[in-house]
Amino acid sequence: MHTRREILAMTGAAALMSQRLSAQPIPDQLVLLGTGGGPTPKALRAAPSMALMIGGQLHVIDAGNGVARQVVLAGLPLKTLSHVWITHLHNDHVADAFTLPWLAWSGALTTPVTVHGPRGMQQMARDWLRFAHVDIATRMADEGRPDLRKMIRVAEVQPKGSGRIVLLDSAGLKVTAARVEHPPLTDSFAYRFDWAGKSVVWSGDTRPCPALIELARGADYLVQEVMYLPAMERLIQAESNAPSLRAHLLASHTPVEQAGELATAAGVKTLVLSHFVPGGDASVRDEDWRAAASRGFAGPIIVGRDLLRLAL
Repeated sequence: MHTRREILAMTGAAALMSQRLSAQPIPDQLVLLGTGGGPTPKALRAAPSMALMIGGQLHVIDAGNGVARQVVLAGLPLKTLSHVWITHLHNDHVADAFTLPWLAWSGALTTPVTVHGPRGMQQMARDWLRFAHVDIATRMADEGRPDLRKMIRVAEVQPKGSGRIVLLDSAGLKVTAARVEHPPLTDSFAYRFDWAGKSVVWSGDTRPCPALIELARGADYLVQEVMYLPAMERLIQAESNAPSLRAHLLASHTPVEQAGELATAAGVKTLVLSHFVPGGDASVRDEDWRAAASRGFAGPIIVGRDLLRLAL
């Protein structure tokens, strides 16, 4: 049996250790928050999203439904959220673009967050703030929180032809974007992150295209959306809109075999498969995805899964 003094001493020591651990710098890392593709919620995979911890700041790339919980499950501190990067305005990529900083602010976030994305994000932010105004005003008055309306900043990507666009170049981090091909949405972007000799590219939704190859040139990691055509046919054959859905998928996404070819053309070091279509079919094994991609790429291939962490 421990005395009361010993128990208090142990409790104090544990609290001190927790404080010391929380004060340690968070290492740079890549986490696949969600790896499913498409708008339908899935039991096997969360909505598509990636987190990058860079210099102690959290960047979230695409923000489908439930992304805040995925950040927490990954063990990443929401209070370090600094940037949200949205590739395009399909709901599986943008549903929680503003809900994410809102929920982070409901916790310990006190610093500004910039939400980057296509034209239309400014209007979306204005509409969203009207939707959330009761909660924001209540928590400011009742809990003494800072004004979230002044913390959320929006930066719309302004495309310049088909070339790269520099969106951020600060504190050793450079973020560039390129318009990719995801019809019918003409404003659809891939993002590249370069810092400290490291590079990560997130393809967004796209069919294979020269702009993505150039953006990904020589990258350490290309996180690439993929489609497995045999399983996709099984998925859509029962849908009433099967012809239109099939046409969209073939025109707007990347078959996994072509993902390997794209990675080879870009000379990337490692290909990471994500945004799986179908993402809810357990009969498609990791070996199937890897084998298909390896037909076009001889380098390392990582078959993504939710909360997969890669050290950088």
